[in-house]
Amino acid sequence: MSFAMYPGLTQGAIAALCAHGAPEQQAIYLPKMIAGEWTGTMNLTEPHCGTDLGLLRSKAVKQADGSYKISGTKIFISSGEHDLADNIVHLVLARGEGAPEGTKGLSLFVVPKVLPKADGSLGASNGVSCGSIEEKMGIHANSTCVMNYDGATGWLVGEENRGLPAMFTMMNEARLGVGVQGLALSEVAYQNAAAYAKERQQGRSLTGAKFPDLPADPIIVHPDIRRTLMSIRAFNEAARALIMWTALKGDVARLSEDDKERQAADDHMGLLTPVIKGVLTDQGFANTVMAQQVFGGHGYIAEHGMEQFVRDARIAMIYEGTNGIQALDLIGRKLPKDGGRALMAFFNEVSGFIKEHGGDEAMKPYAAPLQAALGHLQQASMWFMQNAMGKPDNAGAGATDYLHLFGLVALGYMWVQIVKAAQAKLAAGGDGAARLNARLVTARFFMERMLPETAAHLARIQAGAASTMALPDEAF
Repeated sequence: MSFAMYPGLTQGAIAALCAHGAPEQQAIYLPKMIAGEWTGTMNLTEPHCGTDLGLLRSKAVKQADGSYKISGTKIFISSGEHDLADNIVHLVLARGEGAPEGTKGLSLFVVPKVLPKADGSLGASNGVSCGSIEEKMGIHANSTCVMNYDGATGWLVGEENRGLPAMFTMMNEARLGVGVQGLALSEVAYQNAAAYAKERQQGRSLTGAKFPDLPADPIIVHPDIRRTLMSIRAFNEAARALIMWTALKGDVARLSEDDKERQAADDHMGLLTPVIKGVLTDQGFANTVMAQQVFGGHGYIAEHGMEQFVRDARIAMIYEGTNGIQALDLIGRKLPKDGGRALMAFFNEVSGFIKEHGGDEAMKPYAAPLQAALGHLQQASMWFMQNAMGKPDNAGAGATDYLHLFGLVALGYMWVQIVKAAQAKLAAGGDGAARLNARLVTARFFMERMLPETAAHLARIQAGAASTMALPDEAF
């Protein structure tokens, strides 16, 4: 995961330059970055401001030749300094002279570590340096840097005072990528835990010895170990489908020739990005912890590698916008956007599938729980409409529960589609019956043991913010 961040961040910088860079910028930087000869970063955070970028102090002073001199300090810059590539292309948010206060005055600049010549070859070093490399809980193989800009030469990307929208091209790609990181660590932790559970001998099955020729049964016979493994597996399979579904929507949004189709796909991306980032990383971390637990004390020892999965997964809940911010983004921006168009499209798609297939006897054990969960999501959405406008704290107090309620419904929708496809393939015969039946069992586990959590999320949302906000600050 740490190593993959170098090309991953470069890909985000490529996307931002593709969308907003001037033709001459694209000609200089993109071929080298796409070839992997140069890498890229994103520079937002400063010592005094993280999420609240309106407080940002880095300055950009325009020069006679159209370039800018960038000065300031950025922190938590992943891949900020290394010797893996000939050049590092920093995309930096800074405030121009006379620019408005707050986020409306931010511009985006491309600031290379080494200044390129007109022919693309490398020239002099730029005024950018690494002040220090952070000592972190995890992702040790990635250089997380304090970056100092001391009159460094940079060039405006896109329009003046429109830096945040330009940076969000990179940010949204990064958020989806971080969601994949949460899923990926959940998957590798599951694979290790499942293999260990089939080998580790401890105790006997509650229903009698399953391996009487061994001194003890493998721990996979125990229901609590099965519960752990099934919980992770049921999440992983549906989360993988959710990632693929959303990735396909991304292709449609970029490439379709149908305006309405592009708009619908873009709506989907906007609505699901905070869900994928927040839910997949929250649950991905929880799943690495559960998988570590399967190993018992051995999971706490570095030799087995499980503790690294836990440490690495933790950052995914924090960077590219903390998960609390993802929840607030979903509630405050994505739900009301365009009159709730994206939310209603999601509701209509899920309810349409249930209406079309819910009457099928083979689908009822899957469609009926999803119908109930969708009802909880709709109730929660309506509750916010009725109770959050006058009392915004109600939205803030319920945002994370709403994010996870939404995530469970989205994962449940993935499962009913997986089930429908598996049933059709089983009916057609052929190879793969064991694998397809395993999918049906895993789907049933999700519907029976995981999806009912939507009721608890709804109850917490409807409790409002009163008890959350009641204590005075000094009581904490």
